[in-house]
Amino acid sequence: MDEQTPSNKNLSSEILSYYERGEEDQRLLAGFNQLEMVRTQELLERFLPPPPAVVLDAGGGSGHYACWLAKKGYEVHLIDPVPLHVEQARQASKQQSDHPLASATTGDARHMEHPDNSTDAVLLFGPLYHLTASDDRQQALREAQRVLRRDGVIMAVGISRFASTLDGLDSGFIDDPQFVHIIRRDLSDGQHRNPTNNPTYFTTAYFHHPFELQTEIEAVGFQHGKTLAVEGPGWVAKDFVQRWRMTSDAPCCWI
Repeated sequence: MDEQTPSNKNLSSEILSYYERGEEDQRLLAGFNQLEMVRTQELLERFLPPPPAVVLDAGGGSGHYACWLAKKGYEVHLIDPVPLHVEQARQASKQQSDHPLASATTGDARHMEHPDNSTDAVLLFGPLYHLTASDDRQQALREAQRVLRRDGVIMAVGISRFASTLDGLDSGFIDDPQFVHIIRRDLSDGQHRNPTNNPTYFTTAYFHHPFELQTEIEAVGFQHGKTLAVEGPGWVAKDFVQRWRMTSDAPCCWI
């Protein structure tokens, strides 16, 4: 596996500090976040070309999806702007020595160090909401287009414009005047900012209106396939963990 670690000076200090706490590596393994992971895996199985296709996981975090895909026989290259995430992905790759990642490097989705027409699928499971400027999101999409082979697939994730409002109503955060201020800006222009020291309120991001994702994808020349919910309303269930334990082994049908 490629051990190169180029520097990245373009990540905002707020985002870097948020992820350097190291909690992202375990996030998908507990609570309602398990729904995000399993649903995403189901969508990957549905829309990715079959292995041994080449997958570029841009913004791949600590490698949960990348390593899972590598086990399925894909050639997976992971890049992420957080050095801690890349090191965690490398360690996870070493734990599955029969199916390691092809590479894991620190990098920027706007400037991918991969050749033209070299990839069958690109995953953008972070860049489109952590790149808060439209021009930067367009650049990341153009880079994905550049590295993709003809008939390649891009799968991208956005955060709903209404995420903070729903979370605040469900969790009680809406009683905090500072959180109400965050909500108001989210709803006004999609620009999520957290001036508090409370990591529960997330970090610098852009929250999309659902129709914006299609507009941004098509603006660079991609053909939009589908916009699908990942978690849906399931995350608000008060007894989610109990229900998850009861149903996680049962057959499911997704839309």
